[in-house]
Amino acid sequence: MTIRDDHDLARDLAAEAGERLLALREREGFGDPSALRKEGDAASHRFLMEALTRLRPGDSVLSEEATQQERLDPRRLRADRVWIVDPLDGTREFAEEGRADWAVHVALWERDGETGGETGGQGRLTAGAVALPAQGRTLSTGEPPVLPRWREQGQGPRIAVSRTRPPEFVQKLAELAGAVLVPIGSAGAKISAVLTGEVEAYVHAGGQYEWDSAAPVAVALASGAHASRIDGSTLTYNQGDPSLPDILISLPELASTLLAGIRDLHR
Repeated sequence: MTIRDDHDLARDLAAEAGERLLALREREGFGDPSALRKEGDAASHRFLMEALTRLRPGDSVLSEEATQQERLDPRRLRADRVWIVDPLDGTREFAEEGRADWAVHVALWERDGETGGETGGQGRLTAGAVALPAQGRTLSTGEPPVLPRWREQGQGPRIAVSRTRPPEFVQKLAELAGAVLVPIGSAGAKISAVLTGEVEAYVHAGGQYEWDSAAPVAVALASGAHASRIDGSTLTYNQGDPSLPDILISLPELASTLLAGIRDLHR
């Protein structure tokens, strides 16, 4: 593995973790989905933690698979560099034969020079990668995808939503905007679908955490896509409470229309 900078590191680690997950899938099969999900989460977490400890020993890490004690470690909130990772985003899809809408997330958050505290510091995502192993591709901030342009041709935008729990307000938003809802598995796969032209937007509310979106948001921002909370406010990372419950990712030319529709529905 050749490492030149943080963009390359995020890309290479996400891709390698993804290759390992594909091999695990092939080796174990799909006879016991629960065991496959558990082993996939654990094996990918071990690989990423060992690699980051070796290659970036001075940095902190926030991982979905970390213990509660590790997540609350105050050193993370004082750190200048924090890797935010989801070793296996979309465990349900990973354990379903034939599904490709799962991902590996690796992102880097860096402080903007202010001192941290109990709730974390002010900073931004500076590098990230989303591996989509079963799709054979990895999207990264080093070489961000070129956004497709929205060309309305007698139909509304396509909005990616959860396969199992699409928010009720998103269904109402789709009716308001004349949009088509497209169920996709993991958050990383949904955001990547915006960047690759399979959909034009992703709207979610109802519960997520920083690791669910940090890496794909880093890539989305590097690509020039719109990324915010559903009220239009900034997505913030490396906070004391890692909950980040809602998100809007879209092609930039659709953002104002979608935000206005969301505001109307919440009045």
